[in-house]
Amino acid sequence: MNPSPARIRKRSVLLGGHATSVSLEEAFWQALRQAARDEHRSLNRLIAEVDRARSGNLSSALRLYVLERLSRRDAVNASADP
Repeated sequence: MNPSPARIRKRSVLLGGHATSVSLEEAFWQALRQAARDEHRSLNRLIAEVDRARSGNLSSALRLYVLERLSRRDAVNASADP
């Protein structure tokens, strides 16, 4: 049984040697795991990179990262269509 995409999941991540928890909807966790696979890095490393670049809340920054990544992908796909 697949979890609901809207279900909030809290996960522990290691940032700068310190454990912290991040709460995101399951759909965002899935998109982040796919991004990490696509970019050949660990999920924790991807989250750490987003963390270093953020100016606000980590959960919000991760959601924006996913949104920006999907927007770039859609732009590339749209420009490839004849």
